[in-house]
Amino acid sequence: MSMSQMAGVMLKVPRGTMINVARTLAMSSGGSSDLGGGSGRGGGAGGSVRAAGGAFGKLEAGREEEYFRKLQAAQLKNLKGDLDREIEHHRKQLEQHQAAIARHERRIKEIAREEEQLKGGNH
Repeated sequence: MSMSQMAGVMLKVPRGTMINVARTLAMSSGGSSDLGGGSGRGGGAGGSVRAAGGAFGKLEAGREEEYFRKLQAAQLKNLKGDLDREIEHHRKQLEQHQAAIARHERRIKEIAREEEQLKGGNH
């Protein structure tokens, strides 16, 4: 699976789920953590450039790391925005519920006064 395909998969996970694919690739490939060091040496088989190792493999590994860091930062920013909007929605609902409670309490007091008037008027 290519990196672009993996990025597509990463975007299809449930909201709030963060996956660092580059770190997962490094851990699953075995060997040292020298990303881009060539096939079997921490670089994995992430494409012909990475598989060849050397400076270009390390450069490509660095670009992939940067891409996934930026993607994760964007996901976190979106998650924070979603949560901010949800908090605001719940605050508005709270205000509406408090207003409804106040209306109902006023109506209960009115009903109690009407009951007292009915009791007083019958005697």
